[in-house]
Amino acid sequence: MEDNRWRSYYQALYQVAIALGESLEPEGALQALVQGVVKTLDLRAASIRLLQDGGLLEPVAAHGLSPAYLQKGPVELRKSPIDREALRGAPVQIANVATDPRFEYPHEAQREGIVSAVFVPLIARGDSIGVLRAYTATQRPFTADEIELLTALANLGALAIANARLYQLCVRDQKMTAEALWNFRLPDDLVR
Repeated sequence: MEDNRWRSYYQALYQVAIALGESLEPEGALQALVQGVVKTLDLRAASIRLLQDGGLLEPVAAHGLSPAYLQKGPVELRKSPIDREALRGAPVQIANVATDPRFEYPHEAQREGIVSAVFVPLIARGDSIGVLRAYTATQRPFTADEIELLTALANLGALAIANARLYQLCVRDQKMTAEALWNFRLPDDLVR
């Protein structure tokens, strides 16, 4: 049994690494990441939220969550102590989202069938850029092995996001340089 669990962990890591390595647009790969997390760890659901300017955590991938839950309201960093805690750099567990005051939407989570949760930071190049959230349907602690797997997957996702952002900046800079060169005109006294 122990060997099968480790095999599924390695397979999940491998599948996510392949998906993230194949694209410079990580949205589809992040969706594969949350699906793999749910399947591998037999969870109720999982999601990834990225930190935006203004302190919002915007959803970019989710699996196992209803549209109603995903649209329950904004996740603002200033109103979400659990996300602030996770973004400081370490995973944070909640045994019961209905009773933990750090959880922002306890009633909506109960309706969704979420009981326990773990929040894992996405860290790219030393900066926390978002949170991987994993949810269970029953109250249970996440094991150290599960948290280690979630951390590894979150870091892979963060690296893919950082690389995609860097690529987009390079493409933008290349376009601006090409436009500047195309529109460059020598002064008339040098043309003669």
